[in-house]
Amino acid sequence: MGSDIRVATNQAPPLVGHNIVTGDAALVEAITRHATAEVVDDVAPIGALAGTAEAREHGMLANEFHPRLTPYDRYGHRIDEVQFHPSWHWLMDRAVSQGLAAAPWESDSPHAHVRRAAGFMAWSHTEPGHGCPISMTYAAVPALRGDAIAKEWTPLLASLRYDPGLRVASQKLGALAGMGMTEKQGGSDVRANVTEARRTSVEGEYTLHGHKWFTSAPMNDVFLVLAQAPGGVTCFVVPRVLPDGTRNRLDVVRLKDKLGNRSNASSELELDGTVARRLGDEGRGVRTIIEMVAATRLDCVLGSASLMRRAVNEATWHAAHRSAFGSPLIDKPLMRNVLADLAIEAEAATALAIRLAAAVDGIADPYEAALRRIALPLSKFWVCKRTPALVAEALECLGGNGYVEESGLPLLYREAPLNSVWEGSGNVNALDVLRALGREPEVLDAWITEVGRARGGDAHLDRAVEDTLALIGSLMGEPASLEVNARRLAMRMALCLQGSLLVRHSPAEVADSFCASRLGTAYDGVFGTLDGGDLRAIVERATPVV
Repeated sequence: MGSDIRVATNQAPPLVGHNIVTGDAALVEAITRHATAEVVDDVAPIGALAGTAEAREHGMLANEFHPRLTPYDRYGHRIDEVQFHPSWHWLMDRAVSQGLAAAPWESDSPHAHVRRAAGFMAWSHTEPGHGCPISMTYAAVPALRGDAIAKEWTPLLASLRYDPGLRVASQKLGALAGMGMTEKQGGSDVRANVTEARRTSVEGEYTLHGHKWFTSAPMNDVFLVLAQAPGGVTCFVVPRVLPDGTRNRLDVVRLKDKLGNRSNASSELELDGTVARRLGDEGRGVRTIIEMVAATRLDCVLGSASLMRRAVNEATWHAAHRSAFGSPLIDKPLMRNVLADLAIEAEAATALAIRLAAAVDGIADPYEAALRRIALPLSKFWVCKRTPALVAEALECLGGNGYVEESGLPLLYREAPLNSVWEGSGNVNALDVLRALGREPEVLDAWITEVGRARGGDAHLDRAVEDTLALIGSLMGEPASLEVNARRLAMRMALCLQGSLLVRHSPAEVADSFCASRLGTAYDGVFGTLDGGDLRAIVERATPVV
């Protein structure tokens, strides 16, 4: 009797019903290490919700039905509104209510930023695009601090209430922030901005005249914007709705048609008489907004680590439930090598991401501040740069099944390059590493101390640290060679940081395989080329349990 062709066999069941937090041993260990077991318990409900079929469906719908711009209402009035699918609002509501926006800045918990980082990573498994406005809202508060404007906006940005819609701030239960820095002629070179800020008769008030080339989430309530004031590049606070209830002049020219991040509305803006309030002194705009940039760079690392982990989850889950040539894929030696290699990459990213969040919690400590200053651009450069290759390899583990939209892997693949571009490309961050090393001697001391805590734990790591210090010494003495080698230096410093964390805190099989492959002399740059080690244990550690 023949088989029923309508019945599908040998297919992996959907990966739903698992807890993103408690099912991730590397994440749980990192939270416990830098915070407490109670923080794990606190974020576990976020992980449970993120692993549901409902959350997965909302993530897919938010990307299938893209934001839509309505420049004018039916009567011809300029409104510049963007409509989102209900699933976008479902995701945003849960993110805000779970404290993933600016709540940590108003918290008295000593582990508020580690807690938020873990929750952000877990919740990003649902859909990464809506993390953009959540991240910008988180990042706006440190830029506002110390200014009188902060008293108006910080409580709303730190609120646990998601309150969408364009209304005056005094009528809202919660608010979201965005930023507008780049312009079409300058990109990352914000000092080339031409948008003009003209003083009004009101103290601290200006009108802006020009454009912004890439402003995400134009429906947010307030934006930090750079413009040329009489005293130079200056930072401004731009409300979407003015105190009298009228809409500020932010003309949305169009929404970007992007490779990925399609659930999120990224726009081009024109400013013509846009009312703004100065934040900080004239000519100090870059310095004023740098804390916002630092916080969004942290979220780039968190988001990339989350993409890695989600991709590894999908690959290991599929391999555990799919058979080929007589046995499960996960038992095939070569597939196991690939999966283990992906797993250690994701674990290294997770360990480094949570370590960065812990540095934010400890920012009052000069050591933690110095470590964050150097580790942030290193991590932004390397973790984000590794993500596209890892996601592509994970997709290939599913074969043709991974190439279809229903698997969720194409969504991850389109998203994978974004964080390497956002908040400074790889070159910008690598050059920022050089800038920090050249201007702030304490940052190198902090890096040496951090990687030195694993000294003697692995010969590959010890040798890599020595070689990296030698490289730093040689490059600092040769200015002509310094910039051209910035990427190589940033990569080596990041790998040593990751290796140090894994040697100190991860199982021996993970640390040994990472250091032997990434810090040894025979790394081929291709996933699936690990040489020895307990690969089965590594894969089992990374495979979701439902």
